[in-house]
Amino acid sequence: MSNSSSITEFFLLAFTDTRELQLLHFALFLGIYLAALLGNGLILTAIACNQRLHTPMYFFLLNFALLDLGCISTTVPKAMANSLWDTRAISYTGCAAQVFLFVFLISAEYFILTIMAYERYIAICKPLHYGSLLGSRACAQMAAAAWGSGILNALLQTGNTFSLPLCQGNSVNQFFCEIPQILKLSCSHSYLREVGLVTVSACFASGCFVFIVLSYVQIIRAMLRMPSEQGQHKAFSTCLPHLAVVCLFVSTGAFSYLKPPSISFPFLDLVVAVLYSVVPPVLNPLIYSLRNEELLNSVKKVISWSFFNSYKIIASFHK
Repeated sequence: MSNSSSITEFFLLAFTDTRELQLLHFALFLGIYLAALLGNGLILTAIACNQRLHTPMYFFLLNFALLDLGCISTTVPKAMANSLWDTRAISYTGCAAQVFLFVFLISAEYFILTIMAYERYIAICKPLHYGSLLGSRACAQMAAAAWGSGILNALLQTGNTFSLPLCQGNSVNQFFCEIPQILKLSCSHSYLREVGLVTVSACFASGCFVFIVLSYVQIIRAMLRMPSEQGQHKAFSTCLPHLAVVCLFVSTGAFSYLKPPSISFPFLDLVVAVLYSVVPPVLNPLIYSLRNEELLNSVKKVISWSFFNSYKIIASFHK
């Protein structure tokens, strides 16, 4: 039996004990991480460098890409380092920091997704009020509220989780420090306190989800009333990526955080954690750019500019 005051480190879940497979896992996660950095980096650069993309929709997408980068950078590098150096340890402080950053970034992402649904609702259902309701000041305030709410939620969740006495050892059954897995280490008499806070957070998350659903009900109704097939296609192409991201985000996150602790399948928990913490930052740039010609063309220009400048630098060295 352990006590939280005597715990100085946690042991994370190892993907495998075989050295060759550990190196394979390192290489796989490195490829995924580099793909996420490249994809989100291109989105950020394309939006920042193209004046035509300085609109509310792309401003919130820029925030979302930043949060995606932070999210994958919180979990994957540590998992890669553990596989490379054949260790499972993470310090108590490092675990608390990982929980805080992950909850903050995931919460802020969810709030940004909610705001993005509101932006699409205004753009399609109330286009004449778009400029007045979504001015630069209003957009900045909404983004700041999303980031601030994420920080507040992370402070509450992290502080409450790590104030619980731990009686079940220090082995976290996940490849990163995740609140549901840490709660399994807590004493049964104090578990309900954190469950109450998670329930309150779940209620807020459900409110955001209901808002997103109602927004898209109105959006779909408005799209069906559009006389132009081209207008319908354009509205559909800007809304479909957002819906896909919301579905993946909500389904996997809800399963991980809301399922009863008695229902525990280590392999399933691992797969779900990868699906909501690792996969979205890689797929989101593809989802948002493939059906958006304006963004895709801007990304292509960034890539062309990068190759052109790289060629000039290499050519200068050969002179």
